[in-house]
Amino acid sequence: MRMNNLKLKLVAIFMVSGLVFTSCEDSNLVEVTDVAEVVDVISDEEAIALVESEDISDEVDNIIDDFLYDEFTLSGKDDASKTDDRFGGMPDCVIKTVVIDGTFKTVTLDFGDGCELPSGNIISGKIIMNYSFDLELQIITVIQSFEGFMFNDITVVGENTIVRIKENENGNPESTKTIDMTLTWLDGEFVSRLGTKTREWIEGYDTKTWGDNVYLITGNWTNTFKDDTVCSAIITEALRREMACKFIVSGIIEYTKGELTSSLNFGNGSCDDIAVLTDSDGVETEITLKRRMH
Repeated sequence: MRMNNLKLKLVAIFMVSGLVFTSCEDSNLVEVTDVAEVVDVISDEEAIALVESEDISDEVDNIIDDFLYDEFTLSGKDDASKTDDRFGGMPDCVIKTVVIDGTFKTVTLDFGDGCELPSGNIISGKIIMNYSFDLELQIITVIQSFEGFMFNDITVVGENTIVRIKENENGNPESTKTIDMTLTWLDGEFVSRLGTKTREWIEGYDTKTWGDNVYLITGNWTNTFKDDTVCSAIITEALRREMACKFIVSGIIEYTKGELTSSLNFGNGSCDDIAVLTDSDGVETEITLKRRMH
């Protein structure tokens, strides 16, 4: 009888222990899942950094597009618009240096300690472009880098490869950029970007007015943050940039971080500094560029 009681006690102990162990396992699984979801969520600071990095990338692209436009041998309607003061995207305070070696050129755009863009942003340092020009194919392939370059208080480093064509299938100038750049804010936050973006110049390239320039932007890339987390991005609806506005006016970027996907909507075409981030649960958050802009 005592032996039977002992057996019953042992069975009870094992049953209780099993329940405790299972409970701990379940609890741990829930905790790990919750942590994973938290890690995969794009934070407010990351969202702001992502939005502003798009704006910075686009401003730099506009400067380069403005410059490269004059590198083509133009004809017809384009000749009428080809003047020294055509482009408002290039501030007057920039110093341009050109070194020619055979068919190769090295062009340095030096913005000194600070030049103000038409958008009101301040840039400093240098943009350096190395390239050769194919007169027959009307293509420029540019290796573009930075030296001591800052956009407002944000440091920009890296090297991009840009293939610029005079006309795409729609008859518009177009640039395709292979991206390798890092943006670092004063608070230590940074975003490293690797990928490809295509920028089609759909309006304004045949006029003297800088403010009527309009671009459509497509592409995909990855963003790596300070904590080594990675967020991939793909433009699912072409971004529309009207140079009469300081910001991207429409288009959608889809971001995937871990197992969660969010979308960033730049609006319906109105000129404002608001983008809306919608997370995987459908929760919307307004992102205001003024929170970080100079």
